[in-house]
Amino acid sequence: MNDKSRRKFIKDTAMGTMAVTVGGLGLSARSYAAIPGANEKIRVAVFGLKRRFSAIRDSLAELPEAEITWLCDIDERQIEKGLASVKEQLGQNPKTHTDLREILQKKDVDAVFIAIPDHWHAHATWMALEAGKHVYVEKPASHNPREGELMVSAWKKYNLACQMGAQQRSSVESQEIIGEIHDGVIGDVYMAQAFYINQRGEVPPARVVPVPDYFDWELFQGPAPRTDFINILEDYMWHWYWEWGTGETGNNATHEVDMGRWALQGKYPEKVSVNGGKFHFRDDPWVMYDTMDASFTFPGNRILKWDGKSRNAYQTYGADRGTIIYGSEGSVFVNRGGYRLYDRTGKMIRERKMQGNESSTGLGGGGSMTTRHIRNFFEAIKGKEKLNMPIDEGAISTMLCHYGNISYRMGNKDLEVNPETGWIKTRGAEQFWSRDYEPGWEPPGDL
Repeated sequence: MNDKSRRKFIKDTAMGTMAVTVGGLGLSARSYAAIPGANEKIRVAVFGLKRRFSAIRDSLAELPEAEITWLCDIDERQIEKGLASVKEQLGQNPKTHTDLREILQKKDVDAVFIAIPDHWHAHATWMALEAGKHVYVEKPASHNPREGELMVSAWKKYNLACQMGAQQRSSVESQEIIGEIHDGVIGDVYMAQAFYINQRGEVPPARVVPVPDYFDWELFQGPAPRTDFINILEDYMWHWYWEWGTGETGNNATHEVDMGRWALQGKYPEKVSVNGGKFHFRDDPWVMYDTMDASFTFPGNRILKWDGKSRNAYQTYGADRGTIIYGSEGSVFVNRGGYRLYDRTGKMIRERKMQGNESSTGLGGGGSMTTRHIRNFFEAIKGKEKLNMPIDEGAISTMLCHYGNISYRMGNKDLEVNPETGWIKTRGAEQFWSRDYEPGWEPPGDL
């Protein structure tokens, strides 16, 4: 791809089209114009004021059309902190509530940001869409495969913008090199290696304790079957419990696996092989794997590999996270910091570093890439751009993470998958396609 073609590709990818259909990832300009005050502000509610909130807030502070009208969290302490930071940083004074269902009924909300635990993502999304709100939902799209299907159905039914927070899809550098890969810059692409490493420590002892008076345990559980409150659930540790989390694959593999799938131009694989286990701090209350090696074989014998090490920080690939794409004529390393293009001999042809900043493995993340992703979401609401990561694409990349989790929960059993539908053909996997719900929280039957 020459410089002229590259510039055209970036422009086309970044700007999208003015007319956007349901299958085309957004909302029409006519629909946007119907929103009261839409020509001036996009009024948003933020659900979840913990780890990811600071990144969302900082990005909204850089977008003049953003007006935060509501803040929501089940922890009253987080509401106080979040409100104070919005007043100081944005000069805005949003209203607050502990129950997102109440906020969804308010007329002064055009769009919602969902940054709450994984088991809430799908429910909050389809409730928001039904209420006429545009949705930006953080990864992973869903807690299980069936919820992903229902989220896509809701998006198509209500014809509103619904973006998954995989912010690297809005990276100019990633868009550029993936476009070149698709145009053959490294020949025929046959494999991608996605990886993530971290040095997560030991989880503190877990014990049943009374629910703090500032914490709404009933609402935290939401769709999940009820259980006792344990002392480590107010913070990040819920990620490592099947009731609420999706493990490191849902938590982080979503990003890099998505990059690999994008480069390979794959949808669903034919076969999934996994070797996962818990190898560190074996007696602590982390109930999932902390290490996973997975392989997804797509039609045409294209392979996507995932190497996830949550508690061993040795940088096998020279970085803490990223994706390496292999082709018949060369290879590419790409991550949030930019990309490097190599020929078949291993000689670097070109390097492009990200013009901005984005956190790598820090809790909560945040930076200029997040800002671009949210700006793209707003422009799609206005009908000026296509979504860079619409929920139907996000659900597919999330599905690959679900495959990894399902295989692990079945004893690292290989899975056979229908590459057209994504449905698992291996007997026994159907028990993990959905989940048990608390009575009254079952998914809607009209999606």
